[in-house]
Amino acid sequence: MAAENQAARSPRSGSAAPGGTAPRYRSLLERIFRAGVAAVEPARLVRSRLLDGASLRLRIGAKRTLLLEGRKIWMIAAGKAAIPMARESARLLGSRLAAGVVAAPRRPRGLPRRVRGFAGGHPLPNRGSLEAGRAVWALLRRAGADDVVLVLLSGGASSLLVLPAPGITLRDTLATHRLLLRAGATIAEVNAVRKHLSRLKGGGLARRAGEARVVCLLLSDVIGNSPSVIGSGPAAADPTTYADALRVLSRRRILDRVPARVRRHLERGRQGKVAETLKPGERRTWNVVIGDNRVALAAASAEARSLGYRSQILTASMRGDTRVCARRFAAEIRRRARRGRRPICLLAGGETTVDVRGKGRGGRNQEFALVLAEELAGFRRIHCLSAGSDGRDGPTDAAGAFVDGSTAERAARLRLEPHAFLERNDSYGFFRRLGGLFRAGPTGTNVMDLKIVILGRLPAKTSRSLLRQPAAGNP
Repeated sequence: MAAENQAARSPRSGSAAPGGTAPRYRSLLERIFRAGVAAVEPARLVRSRLLDGASLRLRIGAKRTLLLEGRKIWMIAAGKAAIPMARESARLLGSRLAAGVVAAPRRPRGLPRRVRGFAGGHPLPNRGSLEAGRAVWALLRRAGADDVVLVLLSGGASSLLVLPAPGITLRDTLATHRLLLRAGATIAEVNAVRKHLSRLKGGGLARRAGEARVVCLLLSDVIGNSPSVIGSGPAAADPTTYADALRVLSRRRILDRVPARVRRHLERGRQGKVAETLKPGERRTWNVVIGDNRVALAAASAEARSLGYRSQILTASMRGDTRVCARRFAAEIRRRARRGRRPICLLAGGETTVDVRGKGRGGRNQEFALVLAEELAGFRRIHCLSAGSDGRDGPTDAAGAFVDGSTAERAARLRLEPHAFLERNDSYGFFRRLGGLFRAGPTGTNVMDLKIVILGRLPAKTSRSLLRQPAAGNP
């Protein structure tokens, strides 16, 4: 190994606790993470748009507002942040709210009686998702030309609010969705298919609203913040076609495995026998992004600076295969570590994909962290957290995982081989046995993932009281 690398490496990685990253560094990483999440708290973001002054207005642009006085308002909320977004909207709208439907991961509470709540499924839709879709379809029929349909969308809306196209069943939708997820399809690819199997997605909701004004407030969980992708774009024009959906299934090598009804429907659409999704210029709607990953990263960066760190956001657009992204990220961390300069906090955001081949448990953040454990083995004073902003990573009870330069060494002492766990896609099993899972609990928001890295010693500015705080998460 080159001499300059030796200076950054050591058999010991500082004060790592038996369960993983040292408690004081875990506390710092969690504090920075939660500062980022707090900045995209849904109720606060809704309040920034619904302006209750002399008259209630909805801010739909930097200098433009929509007057809501004298209009019936119909509310539709779907996604992981649907409940706080709907509650705050209902509170601000008061008697102006005619009725509403809320589709969330759990049954909504604390809403007006005229608002119906449903517990949908995520990442796969369930019967509650279908019931919510039917309720929205019925509600939109009541909207008049002078009314406003207020749509509140956040991550997870695509599976929490479902209404299959005629001839397609929920079982067909589930089977297709599972195949796409296991094939490692990107969110854009998944949505291109889902929109063409749905009555609500791909602008279908806006079409159903008739002449009513449709305004959609979006908490973005996708790179680029495209309204046509967030929640599968129920109130946005769709640039994809039936032919695109068929190409996705073919490219992912699952065209011959999806249900026959799905293939027939998509083929009929490609032949022009089924109406396309809403296209640009067909109908005017307002889609307003009120929060995203960049907002969270900026707040996390500010928190790191308040703790005495220099701070730098490397990217808010990390995408692609999880393992490839993690190795590139680790290479940048190693490069920075070798400089040996004063402490710095590096941040990144985005959403990667996992090609599931094994039968283990985990999620993209835990898998990302497991790759870092291999790539950063032996490096001193490097502490990392990769976590989902919604507090849940894959089908597990963890949001992500902590790693540092000693993770691989401690794993070896317990005869845990990181590469073997990666091959089984069992990152959860690895961190559960070693210690290092980050259990944040539901955050009520979702703006993709946050990667937080602390390089160097603790700054003198960091208070002693903070250092005495217990470790973040629950190993």
